[in-house]
Amino acid sequence: MSAVPEGLPIAVAAHFMKAQPLPRAQRLLDLIQLLRGHRFPVSGAVLAAGLGISLRTLYRDIATLQAQGASIDGEAGVGFILRPGFMLPPLMFSLDEIEALVLGTRWVAERADAQLAQAASTLLAKIAAVLPQDLRSGIHSATFLLPPGEPVAASTIDLALLRKAIRDQKKLAVSYVDGKASPSQRLIWPLALAYFDHVRVIVAWCESRGDYRHFRCDRIDDMQVSETRYPTRREILLKDWRQQQGIAKF
Repeated sequence: MSAVPEGLPIAVAAHFMKAQPLPRAQRLLDLIQLLRGHRFPVSGAVLAAGLGISLRTLYRDIATLQAQGASIDGEAGVGFILRPGFMLPPLMFSLDEIEALVLGTRWVAERADAQLAQAASTLLAKIAAVLPQDLRSGIHSATFLLPPGEPVAASTIDLALLRKAIRDQKKLAVSYVDGKASPSQRLIWPLALAYFDHVRVIVAWCESRGDYRHFRCDRIDDMQVSETRYPTRREILLKDWRQQQGIAKF
């Protein structure tokens, strides 16, 4: 948006700011978001007013989106609706969202296990490939730095296999050594994997203790994935664990 010239009366300045057009890519994204917010056909006049554009510009933008594959049904004078399932890769991220993705993927690439680090790099490349040029530059010119963290405690177990067991809700047989160097054999229901700065911790229900327990991955000597699924849905167990821990969000 252009800067407002100094010395303008407030009412004139407000009109000046309102009149500045959004970048077209942002406007099309906003149009998609507006359409997604309506379950029933919405008139072109309402959409145009919401975007601060003319009806003529709105109809041209809708035609552009339809040409790119958007399932927008309707016509002038009747109303428009976006059918479910449409994603618009070149326009689906704002600059702030791109920076959030870059920050997250950079952290994963630096601090997660090898498989997730590779996935983060691949993800960033895929995002860059579908962004328009003006947004693509945001990936390479992010306004933040990610300093190195503490060394991550070494682990001998396969974290990719662990994550799959969590997704599949499979029980794990683990050989564990606690903080007092006492070894034990446990059968656990893995619920989540927490990535702290220097340790990785499994949140799990422990059958031998009959309660939730937290297991540091670097203290697990051996891990075997069972073919048996645990009987309660993971989402229910996580909700119960959050309540027990007094955690509002996770």
